[in-house]
Amino acid sequence: TLIKAYGITLFVTVVGTAVSLLITAMLGYMLSQEGLPFGKLLNFLLIFTMLFNGGLVPTYLVYTTMFHIKDTLFALLIPNLLLNAFNVILVKNYFKFSLPAELFESARMDGAGEFQVLRVIVLPLSKPILATTGLMTAISYWNDWQNGMYYLNDTKLYSIQNILNAINTSVQFLATN
Repeated sequence: TLIKAYGITLFVTVVGTAVSLLITAMLGYMLSQEGLPFGKLLNFLLIFTMLFNGGLVPTYLVYTTMFHIKDTLFALLIPNLLLNAFNVILVKNYFKFSLPAELFESARMDGAGEFQVLRVIVLPLSKPILATTGLMTAISYWNDWQNGMYYLNDTKLYSIQNILNAINTSVQFLATN
């Protein structure tokens, strides 16, 4: 089961990091654009949710009753996917202040749409910030044991961190009794 746990951890880390980078880059690009309708409101909501979250009990209820992620691999993926507001702010500021606006303007004048500007111009020029946020995201997915503790009852879906946590708990129990 240890090899399976390593496989689950590796899968969750790779898929979670890739999807998180995609979401972060798209949201950061959108928020970095001048003249975005309701842009100030969206930026406020992003910062507000970073400072004040809903808490553990409502989050647990939403994930288990609405998203039905209990005892699935999504339980290791989705909660971390939706909690990266800091990375979005980093990427947004990089897009806004480090990339010249003239590149976007010239691409739009040549007939490029927003997704094409993002894919062809912004993402290739943003490798440093994407590598940084990708590394931070991968480390957080690799080290995550709490989501497994909250949402997994099936030990076949445990990541390596959950197995190590169970071993540690058993050793502490045996040492005290």
